[in-house]
Amino acid sequence: MAAKITIVGAGNVGATTAHWSAALELGDVVLIDIIEGMPQGKALDLAESAPIAGFDGLLTGTNDYADTAGSDVVVVTAGIPRKPGMSRDDLLQTNAKIVGTVVSNIVQHSPDCHLIIVSNPLDAMVHVAKQVSGFPKQRIMGMAGVLDSARFRYFIARELEVSVEDVHGFVLGGHGDTMVPVPRYATVTGIPITQLMSAETIDRLVQRTRDGGAEIVNFLKQGSAFYAPGASITQMVEAIVKDKKRLLPAAAYLEGEYGLSGVYIGVPILLGAGGVEKIIEVELTDDEKAALHRSAAAVEELLQALPAV
Repeated sequence: MAAKITIVGAGNVGATTAHWSAALELGDVVLIDIIEGMPQGKALDLAESAPIAGFDGLLTGTNDYADTAGSDVVVVTAGIPRKPGMSRDDLLQTNAKIVGTVVSNIVQHSPDCHLIIVSNPLDAMVHVAKQVSGFPKQRIMGMAGVLDSARFRYFIARELEVSVEDVHGFVLGGHGDTMVPVPRYATVTGIPITQLMSAETIDRLVQRTRDGGAEIVNFLKQGSAFYAPGASITQMVEAIVKDKKRLLPAAAYLEGEYGLSGVYIGVPILLGAGGVEKIIEVELTDDEKAALHRSAAAVEELLQALPAV
C-alpha cells in the first residue's frame, strides 16, 4: 500500500514539494490549502505531467482536511511568506496561529502521522506543533538543517570548483541569523575544507549561508526560496516513508543533548520510519558549543513571545 503524504499549503514551497515527492514516487500526495481551487488546479496540472515524466501515484488537491485522513507524513508549509526587510521572527505571531489551527485539524484526521514543520520562524513553529498535537517528540521535527546545509555545501563546491556530490557538511542551530555552520566537519571527499581554503574564505561562505534565504528574497522582491526548500523537505519525507535511516540535520526536541533541554534546535538526527530515531551528539569545540547555545537562546526568546495557541 502506498504511503500517504499530505502537504499543507499549496504555495511555491508546498507545490514544489508535491512535485518532487510525486516524481520520486514516494506515495500518494494530497495538497491542501484554504484558497479554493488553487490546490485542485496545481494537483491536476502536476498529475497531467505524469504520462510524460513517467510516475504513478494519486495526486489530490483539496480544501477539506477530511481528504487528508490516514496520512503517514504531513508537511506543514502554511503561513505568510517573508518579504524584503522582514525577518523570520517578524512572522511569529501570525504564523503561530496558522500552524496551531493546521496541526489541530491534522491531528483529528491523522493521529499517527509524522509531522514535518517548515513554516517560519521554524524552530518556534515546531514547538507550537508539539504543544498542539501532543505527539511524542520522535514524530515532530522541523526542516531547516537540510536546507541550510545544502546551501553551505553548494557554496563550498562553487568556491572550490568541485562537484556538489563530493561536498559534505552540516549546519547546527536555529534556522535564522544564529545558525551554526561547522566548517571543521565540512569535507570534500573526506578532505576537511580547512585544508582547502583560507579562514577568510570559510568565514565568507559561513556568512553567506546564514544570509542564504535573505539573499534569495532580495533577488525575488516578492516571495522566498522554494526549489531548494522543496527538495530538502522531500529528502526528509523519503527517509521516513522508505525507512532509509538517513543521518540528516533537522530541528529536533532536545532533552539534555548538547547541554540543552526543552527546545527545538537543529542537530544531526537519524531519520527513518520511526521518525527522529536518534539524536547524534558530535564533539564540539568550546566556541562551537557556545555558538549553538546562543542560537538556542535566540529560539527560547521566541518561545517566550509566542501567543497562546
